[in-house]
Amino acid sequence: MEEQKKDVLILAIETSCDETAAAVVKNGREVLSNTIYTQIKLHTMFGGVVPEIASRKHIEKINIVIETALKEADVTLEDIDAIAVTYGPGLVGALLVGVAEAKALAYAAKKPLVGVHHIEGHISANYIEHKELEPPFLCMVASGGHSHLVLVKGYGEYEIIGRTRDDAAGEAFDKVARAIGLGYPGGPKIDKLAKEGNKKAIAFPRAKITDAPDDFSFSGLKSAVLNYLNQCQMKGEEVNRADVAASFQQSVTDVLTEHTVGAAKRLGINKVAIAGGVASNSSLRAQMEEACRKNGIEFYHPSPIFCTDNAAMIGVAGYYEYIKGIRDGWDLNAKPNLKIGER
Repeated sequence: MEEQKKDVLILAIETSCDETAAAVVKNGREVLSNTIYTQIKLHTMFGGVVPEIASRKHIEKINIVIETALKEADVTLEDIDAIAVTYGPGLVGALLVGVAEAKALAYAAKKPLVGVHHIEGHISANYIEHKELEPPFLCMVASGGHSHLVLVKGYGEYEIIGRTRDDAAGEAFDKVARAIGLGYPGGPKIDKLAKEGNKKAIAFPRAKITDAPDDFSFSGLKSAVLNYLNQCQMKGEEVNRADVAASFQQSVTDVLTEHTVGAAKRLGINKVAIAGGVASNSSLRAQMEEACRKNGIEFYHPSPIFCTDNAAMIGVAGYYEYIKGIRDGWDLNAKPNLKIGER
């Protein structure tokens, strides 16, 4: 029997939205390179991501991003053990660019192909800087398209404990940012402006779903902010945008923190992690850390660069799939509505 090579190198590709990214990851925990080409400036003028433009830019940039990732890691395609790629969920056109590229490279270089779930990638980002973190743990995934409370039972083994009933947390941030004239992307802009405001200035709602205490709903909060802005306009009152940003952000932070810590206590889980774009929010990180400390729960979070879309997290998730023996064929396709745990 052939002795297993000591190190496993994964080349990872991520194109689910408006970031073209490639990375080389060693043994599932060490990032040798993490190259990201972001299209944020391009989409800002439209107030959000335009799928067709995103797909076109991915096609333009993907080869150079992969070449850069290999060069920075000081490896060649021959050194790579497998190619991992995000195949869902996300924008179908954007996903197809990454999947087609990964299949072409895997075929040409005779390397195994491993399809990775985008959200499972976000969760796996926590392994990069926390070498000691191992399942089981509870992870709050909050991003532009997703708000999930996930029980990580093992590597690649997930159970959704709670999910959003309507708007995702990041989606609410973008919509409120647009309403108060901050523009796109909403999350970082609200986070920055909120630091100048009073988080107790306006009593925005915190939705609770009676029959599903771990589920989320942010559409009522978004409507409450819009109603507040409309009422101010009708009365001719000046809007303090910093107070609106701070009060809105506090409402989201309270809900995410209470649900996560509450579920961890109920399930007897003493490790909590956060992931996704909203996980880079300074208010959420601080409040979640404090709540976990008070309840004797270990708290983990990735650095902001690993919260937003990147390929390093895909390489980590891909590594654990690869060593489990999971391989995908040339029929691997983009699945824009892929559910966690599905293949």
